[in-house]
Amino acid sequence: MRDGVRLAADLYLPESPAPAVLEALPYRKDDLTSSYAPEYRRLCDEGGYAVARVDLRGTGSSEGIALDEYPQSEQRDLCEVIAWLAEQDFCTGNVGMYGTSYSGFNSIQVAMERPAALKAIVAIYATDDRYTDDVHYEGGALRGLDQIDYCLYMTPMNALPPVPSIAGESWLDQWKKRVDELEPWIVKWLEEPNDGDYWRHGSLRSNYDSIEAATMIVAGWADGYRNATFRTFEQLNCAKRLLIGPWAHASTETSLPGPHIDLVPEMIAWWDRWLREESNGIDEQPPITLFVRRSTKPEPDLAEVRGEWRHEATWPPERLVHDVLPLQDAARPPGQTSRLAVRGDVGWTAHLSCAGVLPWGQSQDQRPDDALSLLYEWGPFDTDVEILGYPHVDVSVAADKPVAYVSAKLSDVFEDGTSALVSRGFLNLTHRESHAEPLALEPDRLNGVGIDLSATSWVLERGNRLRLALAGADWPNVWTPPEPVTLTFAPEASRLVLPVVRGHNGLGAPRLSPPPAERDEPPTKNLQSDGRIAWRIEHDILERETHYVVDHGSTYETESSSKVTESYFGRLKVSTVDPGRARAEGRVRFEIAWPEATATTEVRAVLHSGPRTYSLELDLEVTHDGTALGRRRWERTFERRLQ
Repeated sequence: MRDGVRLAADLYLPESPAPAVLEALPYRKDDLTSSYAPEYRRLCDEGGYAVARVDLRGTGSSEGIALDEYPQSEQRDLCEVIAWLAEQDFCTGNVGMYGTSYSGFNSIQVAMERPAALKAIVAIYATDDRYTDDVHYEGGALRGLDQIDYCLYMTPMNALPPVPSIAGESWLDQWKKRVDELEPWIVKWLEEPNDGDYWRHGSLRSNYDSIEAATMIVAGWADGYRNATFRTFEQLNCAKRLLIGPWAHASTETSLPGPHIDLVPEMIAWWDRWLREESNGIDEQPPITLFVRRSTKPEPDLAEVRGEWRHEATWPPERLVHDVLPLQDAARPPGQTSRLAVRGDVGWTAHLSCAGVLPWGQSQDQRPDDALSLLYEWGPFDTDVEILGYPHVDVSVAADKPVAYVSAKLSDVFEDGTSALVSRGFLNLTHRESHAEPLALEPDRLNGVGIDLSATSWVLERGNRLRLALAGADWPNVWTPPEPVTLTFAPEASRLVLPVVRGHNGLGAPRLSPPPAERDEPPTKNLQSDGRIAWRIEHDILERETHYVVDHGSTYETESSSKVTESYFGRLKVSTVDPGRARAEGRVRFEIAWPEATATTEVRAVLHSGPRTYSLELDLEVTHDGTALGRRRWERTFERRLQ
């Protein structure tokens, strides 16, 4: 790099010069994500592309320090990588970029920089807005479960050393420097509770015109980043394609739920058109391919959702209308008032918004949460109703405290009463006018607020009912409000706006490749030592608390002669009488054994809240062949700032 730091890369090269394709991640190509290699080989062998997988600065076997996610230095590094690839003898000069989640994010961010050689990207499960649609904040409130997942495990992962055989004689010195200079990324995220320059950096939403490279977006209806789908496609002015399946934050070949497809041929066809300039017809097809979900009863490990594939020519489709359903016209349970004393544990039947593999699963029957919410229902319907796009709720609501939240969930209610989640939305009411400058509520004064629900596709089948559930929490997906609060709604001034598709567009069904019958299986992950996955809800009766518990891990061998053990444990607690009393406890441990040495990093963290602050205690322990290499401790207190 420009400052002399060296980035580690694996190259998969065809026999003849070819366009290059880049994926760049902080997740350690040689061990923790070595299972990604079969896809790189397929892109090389089947597509004829030169494939580069790069460890980002300060991660894996790359030199330097990992300062934060998506820093400006990362985009500069990757622009240099792209220029280097374009100049190599194995490359024809055109470069593509792609990836899932983090590497989908930085594919978008680098495309915004417009490096000359970058001609096309494929962004999978990525977003255009780092504040509203990432794993840190939702609707102006801190996310909950993510604090014991990604937000926690990046600290011990960034403390792992480079691979000894790659780093050479300076291996141990590099590792010590990495541990000594490490700062947990979570600290910065907790310091930035409101939108602003920090979150605008790397967010495409404020500058769609910056992308010129042909852009293919891949999204999943069960993934946490699906909100970027339609709005990004609509606003981009480059060559573009949108593919939306039923998937969670996992491979399109293995995701729960399916059905599954083989994404590799789709990516190859996109790059063949824009990196090789082949007239293969992919840009002549309807640009939107989506899976239309149909009424399916929920399961946390649902294998497959009912539905069918369809093309759309434009977004929004000409057939899309917005039905307005006043809340005062809805059916309501007998005796239900418009006042709701908020319970902090409402929300546990809905899945983690960015669920990937178990124990991060899908939503369950919503009835336990519905029983503690205000309910509004329409139907049963005498014909199928197709919902497509962004449902929206306008509510008139008052709170008796200056800080309060509203959760809105839309469900498909079957004849037997089963309640299946269709879409969800959440808003910290102090962010009703701006995510950058929150305003305290005037107690007991009605406020008209709009809540956008997540992008969705769902055919509500004949005989079923549509249910809107309003609550004051969405725990554990989102942290709870700072103190006990009562909400009062005015149904006569509130409404649900439902995006509905009527009729057919006459376009043929898309042809997508099924997953390969035979493929290299990735190592089995997310199991405890006894082969189980723990995902529990516990009720502490005497303490008046609800706990959400996960425990999982795996042990596997890699192609680089290393053995890896991962272990994850997390517990979230919330009081059922005082939502301000909430706590997250987590522990993550990585151990990598190479022929030369064994490295272990372990972090233990506690994040707890009171009415005015969040407090973080984080302890990192690093060992080399069983001997302590370093210990770090961070204690921080953060103002809740109207959260």
